[in-house]
Amino acid sequence: MIYSVILAGGRGERFWPLSRVGHPKQLLKITSDKTLLQETIDRVQELIPVGHTLIVTGENYSKSILEKVSYLSEKNLLLEPEGKNTCLAIGLAAVHLKKKDPEAVLVVLSSDHLIEPQERLQKILEIGASIAKQGDYLITLGIVPTRAETGYGYIEIGDPFSTAEGVPVFKVKQFNEKPNRTVAQQYYFDRQHLWNSGMFIWTASAILKAIQEYSPSLYRDLEYYFNYIGTDKEKEERKKLYAKSENISIDFAVLEKAPNVLTIRADLHWDDIGSWLALERIKEKDRDNNVVLGKVMLLDSYETTAVNDA
Repeated sequence: MIYSVILAGGRGERFWPLSRVGHPKQLLKITSDKTLLQETIDRVQELIPVGHTLIVTGENYSKSILEKVSYLSEKNLLLEPEGKNTCLAIGLAAVHLKKKDPEAVLVVLSSDHLIEPQERLQKILEIGASIAKQGDYLITLGIVPTRAETGYGYIEIGDPFSTAEGVPVFKVKQFNEKPNRTVAQQYYFDRQHLWNSGMFIWTASAILKAIQEYSPSLYRDLEYYFNYIGTDKEKEERKKLYAKSENISIDFAVLEKAPNVLTIRADLHWDDIGSWLALERIKEKDRDNNVVLGKVMLLDSYETTAVNDA
């Protein structure tokens, strides 16, 4: 079966003062009348029902999430005792889902993205899941750049792997970190680079096998923790797991080293809603280039973002 793993951690800093400790940005209504977390769940619901949705988030966010998103239950939440980056979060989700379903396919999503159109995303995820079932492939979604962006990491595409229903899939040649302006311009024009969206598709077995190869100490700890899932010692053992695990991203720990990484060339309208600056890209501006949300009165204001959440 296909499961969505939604990464919804963070410290509530990027959209301060609206976001704060206990009320992170994924619970804000920034791009629509839904929270960012609701949008993430809803845009894939036709492919992955709520019952197959697992949200990896901090323990301190549990109550707020259940209050804001009424159709979720505690079974949808996988709570982290502390934030330790994406490798551990994904590994934790993988062992839980493998315990539930040894054939589980994971669609890993971030809770703070804007993605359109929804139907195209679902088709891309469906194709990716089909490929993931065929072998130990680690699949990334690479977004076709629309500008020379210095704030994103990039994926350099390699040889073609397949094309299904007009969706091209490539082997990954290498990952490149956030570039300077000159290099970003080169990446934009050469058409050999895609934005690294931070969205992934793989089986639970495939990602755990990769963690075993490239982060063996974490794998041993996850394997040990696996035995306590569903027992009265699960929470205690999870705290121990987090206390001794490295703070590292899945990109650095695994993807940049593994030879079996593929990328789907995703022609989607995609944006990482990382901070207030993102509103300048996704919201309509007035004639003075101001972005206004809510009831706001401006006087002699230019190129300003003004928000009233009342």
